[in-house]
Amino acid sequence: MPGEPNSTLVERDNTKPTDNKIAGRPAIRLTDVGNPAITVYPAPKGKNTGAAMIVCPGGGYSILAMDLEGTEVCEWLNSLGITAVLLKYRVPARQGLPRYQAPAQDAQRALGLVRYNAGKWNIDPQKIGIMGFSAGGHLSATVSTNCAKRMYEPVDEADKTSCRPDFVMLVYPAYLTLKDQGDQIAPELHIDSTTAPTLLIQTEDDPVRVEGSLFYYLALKKEKVPAEMHLYAKGGHGYGLRNKGTGVYNWPAAAEGWLRTIGAIGSAVK
Repeated sequence: MPGEPNSTLVERDNTKPTDNKIAGRPAIRLTDVGNPAITVYPAPKGKNTGAAMIVCPGGGYSILAMDLEGTEVCEWLNSLGITAVLLKYRVPARQGLPRYQAPAQDAQRALGLVRYNAGKWNIDPQKIGIMGFSAGGHLSATVSTNCAKRMYEPVDEADKTSCRPDFVMLVYPAYLTLKDQGDQIAPELHIDSTTAPTLLIQTEDDPVRVEGSLFYYLALKKEKVPAEMHLYAKGGHGYGLRNKGTGVYNWPAAAEGWLRTIGAIGSAVK
């Protein structure tokens, strides 16, 4: 990963006993990440579809919800025959830089590493996706709309491979539009006809305004990018896969259907 070799940050979970629990359980809130990393969760043997998904937890570019929007998601992806790759990207945002810049470098690097090692990890190099939650959704959108050039100086042969994801899943994504400018698409998101097929998931009562997803979907549609969106009446924000007693708990089934529709997953690779 690009990283910061001389970083003095010490990773820590800043979860407090008073923090709200999600579906009755606490969540890890990892911060002070100076050295990014990926953790590969191989698809089960006999069930591997050849697809891979890089998972970007959310946390406002301040923390990473590493279990709620990370490890738990990787386990679900494995159940679908998908190799999951959990991205631990740099947070909090670096002073003087756009909040997404260091994380986007880390995500581009992760995409290159997975594609470069596709043969070794039993992955189809043309079935590598990225998904994210909240700020991780914005991160996934950022790298999927900035594929032509790395945001950092190449490190090795892996950085010569494409960093374009083949499909994108944005779950209650944040920061997609500028509210004070009529919900224009955020300037760092360069949607064009090369943007990968995208799925959006959000609830109407999300405090992160659902208009961001709506206008992002319309921008994809304008460029004729294959896109699908599922809106649910209730569920709020930051639920991951956990059941809070609302209809949005069914979003993984909708996501699985979409992945099958676009051909990302199907029969296991023999």
